[in-house]
Amino acid sequence: MTDEKRAELTGKVENVIEQIRPYLQQDGGDIKFVELTDNNIVNVELMGACGSCPYSTMTLKNGVETAVKKAIPEIESVEAVNI
Repeated sequence: MTDEKRAELTGKVENVIEQIRPYLQQDGGDIKFVELTDNNIVNVELMGACGSCPYSTMTLKNGVETAVKKAIPEIESVEAVNI
């Protein structure tokens, strides 16, 4: 992937995450973009209440990943990482 394409996709991903963030913050959680891998996998950090919530995986896959993949079909998945 070219640097230009990576920068374009990263910007799009960050924009979608910014749109989702207020919904997570309403429940005391938050999300932070970490990186976009060469395989088009988005790594994010779940913070606040989301970091310890037993439903965080469901929120990540059914909410965040679905929204990101709908907006940006090139994305393969969204994964939570611990930093």
